[in-house]
Amino acid sequence: MTERIIALECPECGTTYPLELLTICKECWSPLKVKYDYEVIKEAISKDSIKSREFNHWRYRELLPIRDSKYVVSLNDGGTPLLHCKNLGTELGLKELYIKNDTINPTLSFKDRPASVGISKCLELGINTVGCVSTGNLAAATAAHAAKAGIPCYIFVPATIEHSKITQTAIHDANIIGIDGTYDEANRLGILAAESFKWGLLNINVRPYYTEGSKTIAFETCEQLKWNPPDNIVIPMGSGALLCSVYRALNELNTIDFTTANNTRISGAQPSGCAPIVTSHDTNSDIFPIESPHTIAKSLAIGNPASGYEAINIIKSTNGCANAPTDSEIIDAIKLLAKKEGIYAEPAGGVTLAALINLIINGEISKDESVVVLITGNGFKAHQTITNLIQQIPIIQPTLEALKTYTNKKEEIIYVES
Repeated sequence: MTERIIALECPECGTTYPLELLTICKECWSPLKVKYDYEVIKEAISKDSIKSREFNHWRYRELLPIRDSKYVVSLNDGGTPLLHCKNLGTELGLKELYIKNDTINPTLSFKDRPASVGISKCLELGINTVGCVSTGNLAAATAAHAAKAGIPCYIFVPATIEHSKITQTAIHDANIIGIDGTYDEANRLGILAAESFKWGLLNINVRPYYTEGSKTIAFETCEQLKWNPPDNIVIPMGSGALLCSVYRALNELNTIDFTTANNTRISGAQPSGCAPIVTSHDTNSDIFPIESPHTIAKSLAIGNPASGYEAINIIKSTNGCANAPTDSEIIDAIKLLAKKEGIYAEPAGGVTLAALINLIINGEISKDESVVVLITGNGFKAHQTITNLIQQIPIIQPTLEALKTYTNKKEEIIYVES
């Protein structure tokens, strides 16, 4: 039987490697990708055949790098709604605005998708201790899936991440190691740990497999749009890996004839306090790492993005856009999304929406385009940060007179006639 998963391959020079814990091409130092036999995959699945499958991200298992399903670790990840946001669309002047709402994943962020795939691959490769380096969301996702798998887990985090994310990770009995430094400094220690202890650290030595899980956010989006890809997808960028995975997914759907064209513009968003990819894109210069990120969007505070150059090439090749909103714009976007659509997003979600608003104002996104905005994490992930931005609630006496006084001040008296 012909294998659908062939090897690890360098997309730059074409060198192939066995399906092991390898991340970088030894010939040209480019990141490795999983190579599939798409002809085999085309024979194995069709749009009709997947309809009967459970709506989670393993619905697209033929396009994921796990050979044997007995190793799959799942918390029923993915299968999140794509919402046609008419209220917000009217506010922004867009007829076709959609939110891919990944805030309702098992650990409340899109990171459940790659964590599930990465840990499954570790088990398939015989690796029984896993972990990651994280700004928070991947930490919780890795810890939860490791708990499901019943294996030890080590998490490296900057000591400055939101306490709610540490709590969510710790409850799964993971070994959390706080680093007195930036994400990039934690990442360097993670590389040493993976080499020394032979652990499977998802975004370090498991990265080629781990990033494949993020493709499913695009698979689902296209299926929910009846296999008609949108004109534009706005994606938050930390390392840039999610944007690259979305682009790869769209190309794969085209390759296996699930979609008939791939004209989607890929747009990236970073907070202005940590925007090395956007800055490089806008200035046509090298990526200069940010040594001390300063932003409320801590999950995107990655100063030296591993997939930065690849992300820039994708944005440019698809005629996409890049934008870096300020913290003030991010806060306003979080509030607007909640007010208009009832979605409580963490700051990374505010980044994508704020970027969209800026791109519309700048004339870079047309109001005739169909646009999908990825909201990748729940506001409860950064509850402490967001709580500090909300005004204190008014306190009144429990009387109707007190209520009338309050509503008069707000000039929002509503008369209800029965």
